Amino acid sequence: MKKILHIDASGRHTESASRQLSAQIVKKFSSDDAQVTYRDVSQGLPFLDDVMIGSYFTPEEDRNEQQKLAIVKSDQIVQELLENDAIVIGVPIYNFAMPASLKAWADLAARAKVTFKYTENGPVGLLENKKAYVVVTSGGVAIDSPADFLSPWIRQFLGFLGISDVTIIDASSINMKGDAAIEGAKTQIQQLIA
Repeated sequence: MKKILHIDASGRHTESASRQLSAQIVKKFSSDDAQVTYRDVSQGLPFLDDVMIGSYFTPEEDRNEQQKLAIVKSDQIVQELLENDAIVIGVPIYNFAMPASLKAWADLAARAKVTFKYTENGPVGLLENKKAYVVVTSGGVAIDSPADFLSPWIRQFLGFLGISDVTIIDASSINMKGDAAIEGAKTQIQQLIA
């Protein structure tokens, strides 16, 4: 892979298993000439507001200065998605779903006529031919269990943008504790790369 977008969402840093594992995936898939764009969404992103939503639905040439400034971060996030071939996301399950920071990122990434479009048959994603690897960590919610609202959501959201090739790496510790869960995830990563 030549261009990789690496996203981390954990509020933890040095003790974060999702960060550790997402970095391992990026390292394994990166060649010497690969370009890696890194975004740590836990550092804070704006939440959608009236000005931003209005900006999204105003043609670019008609946006006023306030609207242009309101969507600078969204423009950056969209550009990162457009420019990269693969996306690696490290994300923990917090309270059965994604951290608020990842949802904020998604709200900034979903842009009509840019990352998806409306058609007479419903919305169609515009980010086709991209691959996503999502490392999901959890201290007690089994991936794809009835209590896991993150994994189905991330598949749905990425698919909405046109990214249908999504691999979930399960680093939950419902059946394995601590290091054993991480080692299990590392084995999954090795199998992907082999």
